[in-house]
Amino acid sequence: MVMAERNLRQLAPGAAVNAPLQQPLAWPTAGAGGAGAPTGWLASVRNAAEAGIALAAGASIIDAKEPRLGALGALPAAVITAVVAAVAGRVPVSATVGDLPFDAAVLAPAMLAVAAAGADIVKIGVFGAPLPGLADACLAALPVTLPRPDGRPAARVAVLMADQGGIDWPLAAFAAHGFSGVMLDTADKARGGLRRQCGDERLALFLAQARALGLRTGLAGSLCAGDVPALAALGADYLGFRTALCHQDRRVGTIDAARCRAIHALLAAAHGAAQVDQAARPSKRTAAGERRA
Repeated sequence: MVMAERNLRQLAPGAAVNAPLQQPLAWPTAGAGGAGAPTGWLASVRNAAEAGIALAAGASIIDAKEPRLGALGALPAAVITAVVAAVAGRVPVSATVGDLPFDAAVLAPAMLAVAAAGADIVKIGVFGAPLPGLADACLAALPVTLPRPDGRPAARVAVLMADQGGIDWPLAAFAAHGFSGVMLDTADKARGGLRRQCGDERLALFLAQARALGLRTGLAGSLCAGDVPALAALGADYLGFRTALCHQDRRVGTIDAARCRAIHALLAAAHGAAQVDQAARPSKRTAAGERRA
């Protein structure tokens, strides 16, 4: 706990709260975090001003999204571009295409438009329970390359809805079709958070399956500060927040700097505690040596 307390002191008011948790997430390279890498946090923002608040608090990913338009409400391209400009390459910027049907003819132009606005990561929603045959057909028809203004392609991430059976989707399909990552979220925010929809054991299995396929992983869905220790222990690449960052937990309100700092401090503490735990555990080689002795 010594390291955890040190991390919390470093993130006290007036401290350098914008220091990332070790390294920012290395998107879009799949699996770059590696074993033992810290869980980062994604802040969903509505505009460049909110992006600045989250970035100053140490957010690992800035996510451009309009919460008034649904679970994955899309922002206008001009606003995404403004968010990208405000972040200025300091961390990746993701953006959603909106609550669209799982239909390549609808998704493809929206994905290309979000990438053209400058997003590093383009997120598409996968609503409903698994439909393997239709899923393969849709995924195969989506654009593989999403050009950004600087010439680099944007990464593609699929957001599965846990309250609609999304945790049961065959993740191999997304890996096979070149997606960089998968994320669990909730479609109906009134039904409770992610951990109410899926127990921690199921979430751990989802994360393990995704990692085995080389996919980056994210967990979101009305997460609160109290969820951070347990979810960070599961080892997702990042946790996504909107409601917990907003004044009075109003998802459609504005984000609050103190709440952003609190989430960052909790993750820093969780990672510090995990490092202490790991250091206290004898390695297999050491344990074997002790037995031989």
